[in-house]
Amino acid sequence: MANHVKPNGATANTRCDLGYRTAAEETWRIFRIVSEFVEAVDHLSCLGPAVSVFGSARTKPDNRYYQMAEKFSAKLVERGLAVITGGGPGIMEAANKGAFEAGGTSIGLNIWLPKEQMANPFQTIELDFHYFFIRKVMFVKYAVAFACFPGGYGTLDEFFESITLIQTQKVRPMKIVLIGSDYWRPLTEWIQKTLRDEFKVISPGDDQLFTLTDDIDEALEMICRHASEHPDLAAEPAGPRERSLAAAERITAEGTRVGRPPKHEKAVKRGE
Repeated sequence: MANHVKPNGATANTRCDLGYRTAAEETWRIFRIVSEFVEAVDHLSCLGPAVSVFGSARTKPDNRYYQMAEKFSAKLVERGLAVITGGGPGIMEAANKGAFEAGGTSIGLNIWLPKEQMANPFQTIELDFHYFFIRKVMFVKYAVAFACFPGGYGTLDEFFESITLIQTQKVRPMKIVLIGSDYWRPLTEWIQKTLRDEFKVISPGDDQLFTLTDDIDEALEMICRHASEHPDLAAEPAGPRERSLAAAERITAEGTRVGRPPKHEKAVKRGE
């Protein structure tokens, strides 16, 4: 780090001298991050195939999407799948409730917020996170599919992050199902007309990385078919075929593909 000049003319060698967080605080943050990863992996590594269900925390029990999420999650359990949610109220509660009352594994990945989240009582595995990014890794790492019901910024964030990971081939292709055409259709049409056709900032086919439906039975069948066709989605690769994959196909401990290093312009010009 470059030296900084103090007001009295002396030289400061560290950010701490300028009133930033102490080095010890930053170091302990690293340990907190590691500990959250370790605890989450310890609880979820033997989970088996699971579906992450997203949707608004504001959806009430008398709402049809709450009721659909509850029934959908019960059906997932009946087909041998665990259910993962953010652990809060609304759609998250509905999904956990459906899985819980069906006798299945009902996981809640709760988050610490300035305005605390009220954890729903239908969780058989309950984890608390300080960091959104660790929580988001866990939504992806153990899921064979995402089911997105109507929701706010958080739901949209999870949806767009999942299709980004699939588009860039950073993860093996999960099944992404959007449930509720009255909510999702305007967005999917914007993706097709504006992103794909008008501005051409996505490629043809990128708008097919997700499926829109109003039928939870159709969503269930799509997810179960995808899971059966891609059994390696539910576990770390361990067999001879997986061990012999090229480096770009190898899966890291956090569940993403290793990929290839980026090319740099100077190296390309040198023919490297």
